[in-house]
Amino acid sequence: MVPTARTVAAEVIVRVTRDGAFAAAALDAELDRAIQLDPRDRALATELVYGTLRYLRWLEERIGRHAPRGIAGLDPHVRAHLLVAAYQLYVLTRVPAFAVVNEAVDAVRAQRGGGPKVAGFANAVLRKVGREPKPDEPALREAALVSVEPSLRAAIVRAIGEEGARRLVGSHDAPPPLGIRVEDPAARDRWLGAFRDARPNATFEPGRVSPHAVLARGAGRIVDLPGYDDGVWTPQEEGSQLVALALGAREGEAVLDACAGRGNKTGLLARAVGPGGAVDAVDLHAKKLDTLRRELGRIHLAPRATYAVDWSVGTGAITGPYDRVLVDAPCSGTGTIRRRPELLLRRVEADLPALAKLQRAILARAASLVRPGGRVVYAVCSVLREEAEDVVASASEAGLEPAAFDAPAARAVAKDGASTLRLLPQDHGTDGYYVASFVRRL
Repeated sequence: MVPTARTVAAEVIVRVTRDGAFAAAALDAELDRAIQLDPRDRALATELVYGTLRYLRWLEERIGRHAPRGIAGLDPHVRAHLLVAAYQLYVLTRVPAFAVVNEAVDAVRAQRGGGPKVAGFANAVLRKVGREPKPDEPALREAALVSVEPSLRAAIVRAIGEEGARRLVGSHDAPPPLGIRVEDPAARDRWLGAFRDARPNATFEPGRVSPHAVLARGAGRIVDLPGYDDGVWTPQEEGSQLVALALGAREGEAVLDACAGRGNKTGLLARAVGPGGAVDAVDLHAKKLDTLRRELGRIHLAPRATYAVDWSVGTGAITGPYDRVLVDAPCSGTGTIRRRPELLLRRVEADLPALAKLQRAILARAASLVRPGGRVVYAVCSVLREEAEDVVASASEAGLEPAAFDAPAARAVAKDGASTLRLLPQDHGTDGYYVASFVRRL
């Protein structure tokens, strides 16, 4: 069968629901194989994947109304084609219903688990679906909410309320823009122009919460854009940029990036402290630190030192003291659901106690390395209280007290004098983050 946007999307749905694959990675792999798809069909495939996953449980229930025996026992590929087609019929408007049904039925007939009988079943079910009225926007938001795994849905509602949860999960049927961090924020407008000239069919807009951020849509492989090889800019999601900026690192200070990963935030911190300051980077995985050193070298920076440390058992060889410490702790990643919709289908409840224990340990041990009066910022890419407010409630035991953010970018987002802030996709256009600011008592 010649690949189409819909067959690509169905294959990704199978990979996610049957094999537990990450949607973005599976989609990239399928699009790489379907090299004949034009940009419009590639965009449609992406929209079909993200939308179908976001409404998956609701779509199953709606299809089930017209399939007395249900669809759980169908071949996974047949089931995926039904789900993708139902998403188109209920949500999208660009393709006529008869065309959606015909293509889905043809695809089902061609599947190993299909054939004429199953194709006839698919035709009957989808024609009934196609005769139903399309839900309005409030109904679609409710549909997205009821599609979330029940324990995760309850946790999100606890954190941001029911209406906040509806807006969070019901507003993003397509993937978010790619983030670019321009190293010199004063040059952002100039680079916006350069990017637009290089990719006239793409869109590039300034970010909303980071003065460094450019948001790219439809730009393809962004590392081929001008300036990357010269170290002028770095791929980095905008909310991640704000987390690093929230530390308020100053020229000449000694800073610790306690959970540095591959170094995106480390680069912003190193830029802020300048040649007279120092940034040390820590991660559990030495290979990530290798990537960090290479990436900082590309943008003409370097950490003072890197340490592979397991914070759950101690502080390793790090001695400090530091003026500021950033703890961007390992977490459930529920703040990334707009780019990882498969997370909406998975239970996280069982993981939260262990994650919270680790988060508290990292915060306490990292805080012990800060000089009296020094600053600590704790952050998680999560929307859940269990990893946010509930963790920082124990910060006083580590000698920390809440302190209003002293970084302009964070103060612009936080309420007046607040020591915590939340970034949410529906409000800020970023991934979801919780960020809290502290000083270490004398």
